[in-house]
Amino acid sequence: MDIVKLRELLEQELSSPDLTELDGEFYREFDSLIKALKLSAESSRERGEDIEERLYLAQLGIAEKLMREIIKIRLHKIVDLAVEGIPGELTAEEKKIFTVLRAFIEREELAVPEVAEEELPERVPESPAEPLKRTAPSEAYIIKIDLPKILDPELREYGPFRAGDLVVIPRSLGKVLVERDAAERIRIAP
Repeated sequence: MDIVKLRELLEQELSSPDLTELDGEFYREFDSLIKALKLSAESSRERGEDIEERLYLAQLGIAEKLMREIIKIRLHKIVDLAVEGIPGELTAEEKKIFTVLRAFIEREELAVPEVAEEELPERVPESPAEPLKRTAPSEAYIIKIDLPKILDPELREYGPFRAGDLVVIPRSLGKVLVERDAAERIRIAP
């Protein structure tokens, strides 16, 4: 994964009404690219290489802007697919979005699991006629302050979050954040 690949993907998404097929690891690879660029910039700064640091930071900015555009275009296409009820070539992360959108469109009541309510099953219906057997969160949290990454009791990472973000996190984390006035709980109704 590099900036050239992101640029090519953006061009493909812009030139086609259909979703471009992505590797299932696409979003994880992007996260790795961002981490690598940040580490390289930090390493350059520690060595006193000002120009090299600025180059890495510029690459980081370009990669983030390209990815925002790719996500924006893909989300529009996913919404269209959800309205039509036809799952396309989606990554695991996008399948979750598709399922929530389908449930919203169909005005279906989604059961909320008692354990790990932030996770949705990976299966997407094969056809619009097949009923959704998914679960979706019934509550979310509006973050009031900037927060670094946080860990739940099972040591899963969440965040970092910015003030104003709307997030779905485990109830145990949400409760702590609300108690510390770092978040506000809101109910999600289908």
